[in-house]
Amino acid sequence: MTDLISFFLDIYLDIKYWIKYKKQRKFEKENNLPKSIVLYPYIKQFAIVFSVLFAVYFLVVIFILKDNNQKKTTKRMTEISKLLASEKKQFGKFPSELKDIIRNNPLRSNIIIDNWKAAFVYIPSKDGQNYQLISLGGDGKLGTKDDIVYSSN
Repeated sequence: MTDLISFFLDIYLDIKYWIKYKKQRKFEKENNLPKSIVLYPYIKQFAIVFSVLFAVYFLVVIFILKDNNQKKTTKRMTEISKLLASEKKQFGKFPSELKDIIRNNPLRSNIIIDNWKAAFVYIPSKDGQNYQLISLGGDGKLGTKDDIVYSSN
């Protein structure tokens, strides 16, 4: 029933628009005026809805997805720690360079890069029994508060 009512209201708005449009054109012709733009009734509504949706999208991107890089980088660091642990199990010590965990596996080629497109800082101990893995964070500088540090200790 509501669909039927809304259908008739739409038709009424369309007829009202076309009557207004026809009167405007007649007035312009009689007075030798240039054609003016008459907006279709729904344009204002669409503009408002579009503006609201754009604002909501913008807020979601800024506030919700902001920490997404940090979560993904932490997950990647966990994957790297598992690979390093398997290296230690196989060879008795952690590798001297992080790129050694890639080996000949093309699927691991991007594993040594964090979500901010910077390479991880890998610092093994001198005896090869411990390591420290650091992501530089969003600012790309070492030793700031946004760095993510993972240690094998």
